[in-house]
Amino acid sequence: MSRHRGRLLTRLGGMVLGVVLLALTGPAVAVDFEHSRLVVETVTGAHYRFEIELAKTPDQLHQGLMFRDHLADDAGMLFLLGSEQIATFWMRNTFVPLDMLFIGRGGRIVNIRRNAVPGSSDLLTSERPVVAVLEVRAGLSARLGIRAGDRVVHPALD
Repeated sequence: MSRHRGRLLTRLGGMVLGVVLLALTGPAVAVDFEHSRLVVETVTGAHYRFEIELAKTPDQLHQGLMFRDHLADDAGMLFLLGSEQIATFWMRNTFVPLDMLFIGRGGRIVNIRRNAVPGSSDLLTSERPVVAVLEVRAGLSARLGIRAGDRVVHPALD
């Protein structure tokens, strides 16, 4: 379980340097994450529940899902950015393909980057400033019909 994956979060002040150093050196210590639940409500009225881990601290935001080799269909990670900002991620050190749901104020999905390629250094960016990012298994958002405008319901997004 101590296998995690790297990611780049820009626009988090001095955290960029830490992300670069982490990507070069790998995780020194496994970071613990709080577990929680959230619901994605679609505009069509569907509700999808996910068991998630919360990334809130700088160490958690840096580590994310680094080096993990499995993610269940009903699981994910919610990155809480602390303020509204353009969010940029990469998939270096990622073993599981992911969909990234960029979430604005009020929990509304701004845009989705589908099927992010494991190991890629391509930057995956939100189209507008967001307050959070939800990562789930690749293909899941398309299969469930989740799209921009749908709402992610979690106490941290109120």
